[in-house]
Amino acid sequence: MEVKLDKQYPLDVDAERAWKLLSDLKATAACMPGAEITEQLSDTSYKGCVKVKVGPATAQFGGTVDVLEKADAERKVVMRGKGADKGGSSATMDLTAVIVPDPDNPSHCVLNGSATVIVNGKFAQFGGRMMVQVSDMILSQFVENFRQTALAMPAPAKGAAGAAAAHTTTEEAASPSSGVRADAVAASKAAPVVAKEINGLSIFWRLVKSWFLGLFGRRT
Repeated sequence: MEVKLDKQYPLDVDAERAWKLLSDLKATAACMPGAEITEQLSDTSYKGCVKVKVGPATAQFGGTVDVLEKADAERKVVMRGKGADKGGSSATMDLTAVIVPDPDNPSHCVLNGSATVIVNGKFAQFGGRMMVQVSDMILSQFVENFRQTALAMPAPAKGAAGAAAAHTTTEEAASPSSGVRADAVAASKAAPVVAKEINGLSIFWRLVKSWFLGLFGRRT
């Protein structure tokens, strides 16, 4: 079964930090619930796994991710992922992701992503529509983790004036009389909490709830 995805996610973070994160595959993978890079095979090839939890059971998909293209000038990366579990299910994904600066607001950007996913085995039985819904839920979690991680990274330099202002702000945040501000700075740099596995049961119930709401909505 083949599923095509084409998504745009506005981010309240500048393009420079967003691209710095996106171009680091290990850091980006850490934003995906259940995903982990376990080994770097070469400069462009990585080995990893994804854990999916359904109730008390946990399934693990192992596979590889290859970076086919990375263009700093365009802030674009093209990747291909392949994976399989012990039950015989497998999946491949061709993904293109681009960071697009917001011309009206330098502190914002858009993450554009397009992917073609081919699924074989038991997961293909869910059908294309449900696979798209599940993908949307997982991606929404990923984007929020990505946004928080990018915001926690050091802000790009803005010249001497900006550096001086940043230095002053840091000193104020560190002063005893600015405890509240210091707490805010620490909170802004806190790393997001990423789930160790994708909770398939939670996703399933959310889909059932969405289906019932849609059913009754059409009736009314």
